[in-house]
Amino acid sequence: MDSDTAADFTVENVEKALHQLYYDPNIENKNLAQKWLMQAQVSPQAWQFCWVLLRPDKVPEIQYFGASALHTKISRYWSDIPAEQYDSLKSQLFSQIARFASGSKIVLTRLCVALASLALNMMPEAWPGAVSEMVRMFQEDGGDVDGRARCLALLELLTVLPEEFQTSRLPQYRKGQVRGALGSEWTAVYPLLQQLLRQPDSPSLVKARVLKCLSSWVLLDVPLNESEGLVEASFTALADPELFDTAVEAIVNTISQPDSQRYVNTLLKLVPQVLQLQEQLRDAVQNGDMETSHGICRIAVSLGENHSRALLEQVEHWQSFLALVNMIMFCTGIPGHYPVNETTSSLTLTFWYTLQDDIMSFEAEKQAVYLQVYRPVYFQLVDVLLHKAQFPTDEEYASWSSDEKEQFRIYRVDISDTLMYVYEMLGAELLSNLYDKLGRLLTNTEQTTTWQHTEALLYGFQSIAETIDVNYSDVIPGLIGLIPRININNVQLADTVMFTIGALAEWLADHPVMLSSVLPLVLQALGNPDLSVSSVSTLKKICRECKYDLPPYATNIVAVSQEVLIKQIHKTSQCMWLMQALGFLLSALPVEEILRNLHSLITPYIQQLEKLAEETRFLRVPLEGSLHTTSGTRTTV
Repeated sequence: MDSDTAADFTVENVEKALHQLYYDPNIENKNLAQKWLMQAQVSPQAWQFCWVLLRPDKVPEIQYFGASALHTKISRYWSDIPAEQYDSLKSQLFSQIARFASGSKIVLTRLCVALASLALNMMPEAWPGAVSEMVRMFQEDGGDVDGRARCLALLELLTVLPEEFQTSRLPQYRKGQVRGALGSEWTAVYPLLQQLLRQPDSPSLVKARVLKCLSSWVLLDVPLNESEGLVEASFTALADPELFDTAVEAIVNTISQPDSQRYVNTLLKLVPQVLQLQEQLRDAVQNGDMETSHGICRIAVSLGENHSRALLEQVEHWQSFLALVNMIMFCTGIPGHYPVNETTSSLTLTFWYTLQDDIMSFEAEKQAVYLQVYRPVYFQLVDVLLHKAQFPTDEEYASWSSDEKEQFRIYRVDISDTLMYVYEMLGAELLSNLYDKLGRLLTNTEQTTTWQHTEALLYGFQSIAETIDVNYSDVIPGLIGLIPRININNVQLADTVMFTIGALAEWLADHPVMLSSVLPLVLQALGNPDLSVSSVSTLKKICRECKYDLPPYATNIVAVSQEVLIKQIHKTSQCMWLMQALGFLLSALPVEEILRNLHSLITPYIQQLEKLAEETRFLRVPLEGSLHTTSGTRTTV
């Protein structure tokens, strides 16, 4: 817009600016128009032009700006509106919403948001029973607007009302008052939603809006027992593919509200309803319907994660809660590789933390009873997690994108953290369990095993040994003995072998006789650039923890390290780690050996530095030897 019209906020100029914003190809002109329109929206003239812009002869873009200007004035400049104008403003908004019920959806939504803002600012004193009045107004005969359109407009208004409350700029003391007023109006909303959702002839579009409206209202902490019938109807709606997604959101939002744990009787009624979804879940998994399986798992996890303690304490219902836990176990072990064939299993991990925390927080006697039931469940969980942590076939893994590989790496870290946490409940028996499985796998000559299976079991060991003190464990000597038997024919397996050895470095310091079993593997891996990080970090840990037991191996370690340094197999950061490892190693040797090894290690680098210094000096000679004057003649310095 031109600067001379900058303050002239007329209907004509607003329309010109909107045309410029939407259709002018010049980005600078668009930015200028947007800036000007923002000023127009907050100007006193907005009260005049916004109603004109909403006229039926205007295009939706212009009508939308008019509705947005109304919302801005009401929500941000409420104090400018005289109290005697509240009712006329309310009436105008009602009539505009009724008119746009059959018009542009985006304009209708904006007008609903404007009326919602008006209601929030007037409640409870200036507009008592606001929601009841909204329901009544739209249920009355609407003249030339058909009933379905009016119904959808009312549902839109009721949906945006709690959403507008969440983002409103009301002062804190007013927020409390308005929240209370809205909460008390749920009694006007509930019967309407219930009727529309249960009515056989209600169109799918109406039912979907009802479910969205429920999702919105539960954000106001509507008591769970007061929305019980609607939640039940939402479970029925899951059978309709058109309503499935919105029904999932409604159920999850309702049972995730922090306040809902107070309503134990209602929660107990929900458990069998969730369990009834198992057949639909299995069918979805079998048919590769990821959206349906994901949605059902979200519901099961939401109920379990938010209410595990409340449901655990209902001792007489322990079997139904155990069935829910097993359903979540199915979701954890859902077939396929994350994140390519499924994205559901990761949702469940937090549940297992929560359930374990709740069980372990009970007093000793009660805890013992629960552990009897749930320890076997957690052993099963370990098997499921290690299966999910397995790499796909080499061919399949090669087809994954770098983003998918990174997501899988993070997923495995999450599994590792979960295993580490589960160890607190299962203790030494977990390590014995893993060791027995690995032993059977590596010593069974009749059955061919995949490297993926071996790698996953080792990964389980590594997850625990990295952070838990396993020095007392009686299975570690056996594990160290098994490692050389592994047929390492794959980079991922070799990496995990290295990291597992590194995780056991402290144990090796207490049992130095076992170093001879694993050190050759580490030194061999040093020569492979693909194993750079794992082999160098493992050697560094061994040299740090076991330095006083390494003198017999020192010559070999230094020789191999020197060779890989000369060949420049590793990146700079790994070379630095390797030098740190050698520093730990040499610090435990006699002085004359330290000096001899330092000489052989450092001499090549000193020679390299001398060479670089010489090259630099040579490059600088012409600059130091002569200067060119501006006339082109040379002056000797």
